[in-house]
Amino acid sequence: MKSETAPMIECDDLVKIYKTRDTEVMALRGLDLTVDRGEFVVIIGASGSGKSTLLNMMGGLDKPTMGKLTIDGYDMLKMSKTALTTYKRKSVGFVWQTNARNLLPYLTARENVELIGRIGGRLDKAYAAELLELVGLSGRKNNKLAEMSSGEQQRVATAIALINKPKLLLADEPTSSVDTRTTKMMMGMYEKLQKELDLTIVIVSHDPDIARNVGRVISIRDGKTSSEFLRTSNVADLRKFSENDNEQVELAVVDRSGRIQIPEEYLKNMSVGKKDKVRIENEDGKLVIYPVDA
Repeated sequence: MKSETAPMIECDDLVKIYKTRDTEVMALRGLDLTVDRGEFVVIIGASGSGKSTLLNMMGGLDKPTMGKLTIDGYDMLKMSKTALTTYKRKSVGFVWQTNARNLLPYLTARENVELIGRIGGRLDKAYAAELLELVGLSGRKNNKLAEMSSGEQQRVATAIALINKPKLLLADEPTSSVDTRTTKMMMGMYEKLQKELDLTIVIVSHDPDIARNVGRVISIRDGKTSSEFLRTSNVADLRKFSENDNEQVELAVVDRSGRIQIPEEYLKNMSVGKKDKVRIENEDGKLVIYPVDA
């Protein structure tokens, strides 16, 4: 049964094995991951790390071999084909790495977006126009793909992924074909969409640079989560640690063994030594560290 307070994504000891006639490839090796509703998460990893396999299973394009994968209360291992089709149409939006997979070159941006809404039986022309405005294409909605840059085409693809009003947006290497400036702009677009539409967003990429301004970054290696970076943009309590009030500050790293590593500079400013005891609490989404008297 779905609960609005339960996490959007839960992976527990998730395993995926691809079998061929002569070999077996273990793409995921007992991966654990939880993503809360409304989170914006970037998953990074080298080619072959298992990140795209994980994204495909979140999108209902592949099934786990064993373990647990729950998305918005749906058990992805036990879903029927009919339920899985409904899930892919209504609950999740997918942005492919290759634009050609979900864009028709002979249609305009507006027509591409409206077509998918019509196919899904949920066409709302006003909402389609709103999406094109949110992704920054209101002035280009009547242009065909040949008249658009790669970054603009990817923004059309994002609007298409959202036309059926999913709760979860997945993106596979969405910035792989654009330059650094466009990458920064697109990441800002995703952040805006998350807030405006109350989305949960998961992006996978091999490029750690796209994660600079994201609150949570998870690294995958050899089919398992290897580290996790937690950041905050609210530095009101960290003025001694950061001179720039608008700077994103890295607070902690959760390593592969589950240990929390805290930046030494932060501890020094709190007059906490390496061997001193501390208490760590989550207060309104912020990691707060308190010294503990011996």
